[in-house]
Amino acid sequence: MYVRRSAAALAAVTVIGTAGATSAIAVDHTPSASPSVALPAGLYGTADPTYDGVWRQSLALIAQSRMDVQPAVKAIDWLAGQQCADGAFAAFRADPAKACDAKTMVDTNSTAAAVQGLAAVGGHEKETGKAVTWLKSAQNKDGGWGYTPGGASDANSTSVVIGALNAVGEDPAGVRKDGKSPYDALLKLALPCADGGAFAYQPDKKGKLAANADATAAAVVGTLGTGMLATKAGDKKDVACADASDLTAEQASANGAAYLTKAVEKDGYLKSALAGAEDQPDYGNTADAVVALAARAGTQAAQKPVRWLERNAAQWAAQSGPAAYAQLILAADAAGADPRDFGGTDLVKQLNAQGPAPRTAATATESEKPSQEKEDDDNGVSLWWIIGVGLVAGIGIGFLLSGRNKGKRP
Repeated sequence: MYVRRSAAALAAVTVIGTAGATSAIAVDHTPSASPSVALPAGLYGTADPTYDGVWRQSLALIAQSRMDVQPAVKAIDWLAGQQCADGAFAAFRADPAKACDAKTMVDTNSTAAAVQGLAAVGGHEKETGKAVTWLKSAQNKDGGWGYTPGGASDANSTSVVIGALNAVGEDPAGVRKDGKSPYDALLKLALPCADGGAFAYQPDKKGKLAANADATAAAVVGTLGTGMLATKAGDKKDVACADASDLTAEQASANGAAYLTKAVEKDGYLKSALAGAEDQPDYGNTADAVVALAARAGTQAAQKPVRWLERNAAQWAAQSGPAAYAQLILAADAAGADPRDFGGTDLVKQLNAQGPAPRTAATATESEKPSQEKEDDDNGVSLWWIIGVGLVAGIGIGFLLSGRNKGKRP
């Protein structure tokens, strides 16, 4: 579902939401962007990680796990090592050995994405538990979250936190502040059908709501109560906008999907929100829209935008790096396309090449095992033995990968 960075996040970068998330100013994540810091060995991508290191790493781990690829240990350990003692994550910490302090710019988007990334690879319940506890402490009185603790709630941040809660098995409806749940916050950002049924990112200074395609893609998935890791393609159904005096999360999700359907109807893509670039395609937000449409209305609803991406997104992904490849993998998988042959590109192979080589069960040595796996072995239980037993027991039962499974996200 989800997924890029929140508008506030991008604002911090160059001046974007989750679930796929840019809405304002683009950030240069191309390989040619000169990093201002040394690139860690376990990090995906070659562009400067200052503003998106944790985000792109998390998306890479989620996408690999969804494709049944075991990420490299050093990649997993790098992400886990970015966590502050209180459970929060910043966008990037150049020196993880240095304790976080009041100057460390932690945020909800990086933290929620990291929860989903670590939940995807498993064995990091301590880290994800601390992160979720921190996220709960940052919840606003309206039930939502802003990009930074204490910031006004926005659709993208609230939706990516919903994804984190879902990833650790918590019901988002039960996570409340002053009696308000995340769904209450999202419903306050839902526009009536006269305005297309979209979601706003957040109110402007005058309290007015404006339709935002990126925020809508995020909120469609958020109101379904899921996220990047667990979103599956929904049943095939028509979506239509319908106003109601007591709007439910389910209907708000359908309204948002109706808005996205109309937005991609003509050209197959969402347009950039950048000033002066009205007709310029926004590849990342289009990928997020694919996930949202598939989740809410089934794979058929996402065919036009996913086919457009299949024809046109290869160069964008090559220039943008690991997060872009991950978004396309999630979108392709959500819409029933083949991520390993997406317009002639093997997205999984390309993503794997962005970082340390993935492991396989056959080649993982003792020294390559993550710390949690070693601990399990020290306790007399081989994790690989457990996995093997599980696989044998599952033969003939059928198994859907967690995530949008043939209908999952960006």
